[in-house]
Amino acid sequence: MNTPNQNTFPDKEQITDLLSAEKFLAGNYNSFLLESASPQVVRTLTSLLSDTHTMQQTVFGEMQTRGWYATPKAEDAKVNGTKQKFAASIGH
Repeated sequence: MNTPNQNTFPDKEQITDLLSAEKFLAGNYNSFLLESASPQVVRTLTSLLSDTHTMQQTVFGEMQTRGWYATPKAEDAKVNGTKQKFAASIGH
């Protein structure tokens, strides 16, 4: 049996799980939003999606602060290559 002081779900695993949940929610809200016909439902889901994005950014920032989600800086050449590839795919 776990004692109150025993941490069986470490902080890193908890926050990683929270980030995954926020990503899951955002994906679902977006899908539901795209299928909604009622303006009221669209407004509600848009608000929920915005809140979820805000929470995801907060969780992501906390993970970065703790060194649990490293994001290396992209090389300028790779960024420019991706921009050109995207622009070509949309016809610009």
